Amino acid sequence: MTRSYDEINEKIRKGKAVVLTAEEVSEMAKTMTPKEILEKVDVVTTATFGAMCSSGALLNFGHSTPPIRMERIEINGVPVTGGLAAVDTFVGATDCNMQNPTYGGAHIIQDLIDGKELMLEAWGKGTDCYPRKHIKTMISLETINEAILMNPRNAYQNYNVAINSSDNTIYTYMGTLLPHMRNASYSSAGELSPLLNDPECRTIGLGTRIFLAGAVGYVIWNGTQFNCSKPLNSHGVPMGNARTLALMGEMREMSSEFLRGAYFEKYGVSLYVGVGIPIPLLDEDLAARVSIRNNQIDTFIKDYGHNGDIIGKVNYEQLRSGQIEFMDKKIHTAPMSSLYKARRIAAILKEWIGNGSFELSAPVRPMPTGRNLNDLKEIYNQQND
Repeated sequence: MTRSYDEINEKIRKGKAVVLTAEEVSEMAKTMTPKEILEKVDVVTTATFGAMCSSGALLNFGHSTPPIRMERIEINGVPVTGGLAAVDTFVGATDCNMQNPTYGGAHIIQDLIDGKELMLEAWGKGTDCYPRKHIKTMISLETINEAILMNPRNAYQNYNVAINSSDNTIYTYMGTLLPHMRNASYSSAGELSPLLNDPECRTIGLGTRIFLAGAVGYVIWNGTQFNCSKPLNSHGVPMGNARTLALMGEMREMSSEFLRGAYFEKYGVSLYVGVGIPIPLLDEDLAARVSIRNNQIDTFIKDYGHNGDIIGKVNYEQLRSGQIEFMDKKIHTAPMSSLYKARRIAAILKEWIGNGSFELSAPVRPMPTGRNLNDLKEIYNQQND
């Protein structure tokens, strides 16, 4: 049995599509075969809500009188990109003012979505066509032209568990890691996570319509650091940080319930992003993929206290229990992502599809295959300078 996007969308329009969350299908899979699931279910909603540093916003402020070619730009004291034509900027989520490291680009993005006014200050050298050299004013989503969330790398397919075997507490993007492996942190929605339910990206590609921070968004390319070379476990799941997605959406339609600025102690600023992706069950293989359960999803344990060495593996059922046993130690575990939010996103997307307001879009370009990553090689060092 197979079905097409057109057939599924026709059922959505008629209000007859059967839509379940990935967790609901995982529960069904305990007693049903993929063939039986395919016969009963049309669409499966997946979701994640976690810190996604490689995110940002493309803004256009509009021209002043007289006009300025903005070459140095600050928003609420945070330096942002000044190299995009005259009055465009890209606010990176991790942009920050070193004098106030707890507030950065992620908070600017959230503040704009929350309707706040922000201080804009910009400088330029002055030209014949852009004579102004300085401007200081207030901006909001109501006063600027474009406000586009544009995230180069979101929704990691899987991610390593972080521990620290050194003698010192260390501060990382995976949170505070206590010495002697006293805690472990992880960041994934497990069986609910989008790219773990479609690990080969058969239904996810350029043009895929998604839930992005409370609005309708789109997959616009493979994400940076997209990696197809990670080893697979016995269930065909990539272990460690593998594929990623580049995403885009209209900020004016978003909600800060699903887009939150954050500060990690002694690391810096990041942006929590809510992503939901529908998986159409086109055939039995996809029905088998979305049947994955937490105890079938493995990931590596990485020692951030010793050069990021991979020292073991664990599954998400064990991580979710709150404690793992590793190297004769009982180690407390805690998520960096929110399962509560991910479940809420999956439920909202399920509702959108169920009431006919959200149809599925087939990718117009598939994701790459056979891609691995290059390392940055150091050519010059202090001894050579």
